[in-house]
Amino acid sequence: MIPRGAILAVLMVQVLCTVFFVSEILSALTGFAPVSWRYHELIEIGAALGLVIGIVMGAILLRRSLARTARVEEQLRAASGAFMELLEERFGEWGLTPAERDVALFSIKGLSTAEISNLRNTSEGTVKAQTNAIYRKAGVTGRAQLMSLFIDDLMDGPLPTAQAPADRPPTG
Repeated sequence: MIPRGAILAVLMVQVLCTVFFVSEILSALTGFAPVSWRYHELIEIGAALGLVIGIVMGAILLRRSLARTARVEEQLRAASGAFMELLEERFGEWGLTPAERDVALFSIKGLSTAEISNLRNTSEGTVKAQTNAIYRKAGVTGRAQLMSLFIDDLMDGPLPTAQAPADRPPTG
């Protein structure tokens, strides 16, 4: 992650240079020169160097940010691919037909029975029957349990079972 301090440093350099150049314009308009021309030239060189440093630092931070974004996108693609592999593996274990695989995937994506029937050009009754077959083959009673199977797999195993209130150690 890009340190906030680096981003703030670049921003401060840019702000200071902007203040200098705006004050220079105002000084030229009003004729007021608070410092001698020698100091003015040194300050101007410093501001120009500040802008160059700001550009370089900004480019470095942008490059890091883009690299990090690319890594995160790659991880997301890998996770997405892993999830699809997991879906296909489970669908195969359950012996789902191609139509049931489609319905299961649409169901997992959160589509309603009506939306699935419209996408598949079938009746809602057919989709309901296929959904029930999917639940039966997966050993679940509904969409929430179906989703929890995949979430548990993604979390690398089942969640620990909850203890009964009497079995819980006192908090304290």
